[in-house]
Amino acid sequence: MTDLPPGEPAPPLAPPRSAGQSALAGVFDLDAQLTPAEREWQQRARRFAHDRILPTIDDDYENAYFRRELVAELGAAGFLGMHLEGYGCAGASAVAYGAVCLELEAADSSWRTFVSVQGSLAMTAIALFGSDEQKRDWLPRMATGEVIGCFALTEPDGGSDPAAMHTRAVRDGGDWVITGTKRWIGLASIAGVAVVWAQTDDGVRGFLVPTETPGFVATPIEGKLAMRASIQCDIRLDAVRVPDSLRLPGAVGLRGPFACLNEARFGIIWGAMGSARTCLEAALDRSVSRHVFGKSIGAFQLTQDKLASMLLEYQKGVLLALHIGRQADAGGLDVTQLSVGKLNNVREAIAIAGAARSILGGDGITNAFPVMRHLANLEAVRTYEGTDEIHALVIGRALTGESAFH
Repeated sequence: MTDLPPGEPAPPLAPPRSAGQSALAGVFDLDAQLTPAEREWQQRARRFAHDRILPTIDDDYENAYFRRELVAELGAAGFLGMHLEGYGCAGASAVAYGAVCLELEAADSSWRTFVSVQGSLAMTAIALFGSDEQKRDWLPRMATGEVIGCFALTEPDGGSDPAAMHTRAVRDGGDWVITGTKRWIGLASIAGVAVVWAQTDDGVRGFLVPTETPGFVATPIEGKLAMRASIQCDIRLDAVRVPDSLRLPGAVGLRGPFACLNEARFGIIWGAMGSARTCLEAALDRSVSRHVFGKSIGAFQLTQDKLASMLLEYQKGVLLALHIGRQADAGGLDVTQLSVGKLNNVREAIAIAGAARSILGGDGITNAFPVMRHLANLEAVRTYEGTDEIHALVIGRALTGESAFH
């Protein structure tokens, strides 16, 4: 690194941060970019994360414990299905929903994931493709958290190729009989209803399967080193019989599950930046409190270079999320942009978390700091709702007009 050119004035020093002041104050402030209504949602989520998630999340992660009592509280706060209209849902803007996802994931990915599975996947499937009776029956109870939903699409042999799913639904009189297996299904063991996607003679269709139906078995996956405060399951469907009234009438082909996945990807674009912010703040706080060689590590050029690079990628990621949110609210969102956002923001959040760990030194691998928890969770987020490779190919297809999937 070099000195300033001769005669060029040095930039003014930033004033010292006061106790309790945001680590990023005066450098970048998302709050100023939000409307009053969006900011109210954001602040509500920030308070919820601070008061209800953070006090126990380290223990919950360590003990692989899902704190179910928070579900009703999330419903009471209006976060479940908040982007949907009617049926007890808030009808909030896309940007407001994104800001909530960012604040929840700043505490832990598990709770943004819960809101995504419940609202963006299960409830959105019913809202977009369900009958009026199905919407009236399920959505109000799911909005309050009385009923938890899950979204059963991924299978053991290939999450990235849902067109090749093996689960089948066969018509038998007025019923459907569903047989197959699903894997990595969030919330399945505590859900009251599963949105199950299955092949039929007429292509992929969606079904609402009450989880007490005989033949439906959900088993939590053990041994996870990420998303430990959340639940993901294997599902076995052994000749599960449901009436035709529980088929989603508007879901025809893969456009059904893909529409729901797009909603979930939107939440991830924002949520990943919440994890990134927490890691950046932890590194920044440590950089001014830890002293070596007679001064804080934040006074060294290499540390400041790391922090500056982390801030750049965080700020760009948040502004990308905001841009995509504004496009969604204006009704002009190109779904390729969801792949741009998911690929960039999760990848950069992982890089920010890794840089934060390096600034924290050896202590960074302990639970005295949240960084390794976020880093592990982000590796899971990187995989679900489309891997890096899948999103790169979506972008490549848009650029070239050529599909590399087959």
